[in-house]
Amino acid sequence: MPLNPAGTNTAAASCRGSFGQGRDSRSRPSLVAIALLAGVLAACSDAPAPAGKAAGSPVAATSASKAPSSDREVKLNPELELKIKVLEVREEAIAETLAVAGRIDFNEQAMARIGTAVAGRALELKASVGQRVRSGQVLATMSSAELSTAQLNYLKTVAQARLLATAADRARQLYSSDVISLAEMQRRENASEIAHAEESGAASQLQILGMNSQAIAELQRTNVINPVKTIISRIDGTVVERSVAVGQVVQPAETMFVVADLSRVWVVADVPEQQSASIQLGQQVEIEVPSLGRTLTGRIVHVASFVDPQTRTVMARCELDNRSGELKPAMLSNLLIQTSRRRELVVPASGVLRENNRDHVYVQKAAGLFVLTPVELGPAADGDLRPVRSGLSPGQKIVIDGAFHLNNERIRNAQS
Repeated sequence: MPLNPAGTNTAAASCRGSFGQGRDSRSRPSLVAIALLAGVLAACSDAPAPAGKAAGSPVAATSASKAPSSDREVKLNPELELKIKVLEVREEAIAETLAVAGRIDFNEQAMARIGTAVAGRALELKASVGQRVRSGQVLATMSSAELSTAQLNYLKTVAQARLLATAADRARQLYSSDVISLAEMQRRENASEIAHAEESGAASQLQILGMNSQAIAELQRTNVINPVKTIISRIDGTVVERSVAVGQVVQPAETMFVVADLSRVWVVADVPEQQSASIQLGQQVEIEVPSLGRTLTGRIVHVASFVDPQTRTVMARCELDNRSGELKPAMLSNLLIQTSRRRELVVPASGVLRENNRDHVYVQKAAGLFVLTPVELGPAADGDLRPVRSGLSPGQKIVIDGAFHLNNERIRNAQS
């Protein structure tokens, strides 16, 4: 039966009274005190434990065995189990897609920078930017004192050549009549030949200054100097630049018009030096043009044989048909270049979660238990496969479908 403190004190006093006399009185009270203390402790052990604190509770033990060990772990419930799909990580032969920023550019082999070979003042402009022109079409007119001087010099050489040619014919007649010597006849013939060469040189100078054969012949026939020079297009195309105004004095080194044939355009990309080994001449590539909202197909027609020392890149170029005119120079584009195939550990992109600016996947730790694991992945290859750089090993099982639902469940558990 229970023992109260008062009873304990009384019993202790009684013991002291009964055994206080005699030689063994010191040892016997100690035995009685020990017996009483044991009774008190036994009574305390029979008291009911507070609710929920029982050390050996079966429910508590079961709960501890099922609970995730960290906030990165999540345990499946029947609802989640229907939404996820697990796959074993394995190696596959893949070709990575190298995305390189590029731009639409003019076909420089079908461009003409048009200027003047003689200094002069612009009189009239007959073409504007965006206008389609034909080869030989007049783009502008200008007046040139230098052209006038060259025409005058040509007319002088023509007259001199005619005069000396007549003198040479007369000398031959006189020589045949034994009037002049052979040396005199030869001197006059030599002077005529020199004058004829000077005439040819003056005509060539006019051609250099932009006069054609018909204009030179007309000048020779009429002897009328025309200081007006015409600027003509040398190719069929579109005027893409005009850098002259009426009344402007133009020098031979200046460009007045740029005409480009836009029926074919270039796609130019600067490939980083570290990735330049992935591109090959003739390789087929996909070209994304964001402004058009679609992807085109082309082939690499040129790869530079040197690295740009300023940007540490290698220039690659494709050529595209543009008869529709929808591709415009300076448009932004992306070249998607497939690298050579190699075996790598991969995971589907559908199983990758982005959290805290890092890629993560859910790895199966035990049956029904998954842990959010950070991984380092390469760019997508062969559609939706991501090569694994670090964080996973072959044979591990990861969630490839339903990772989003699993992550929501983990977050709810952490918040509650």
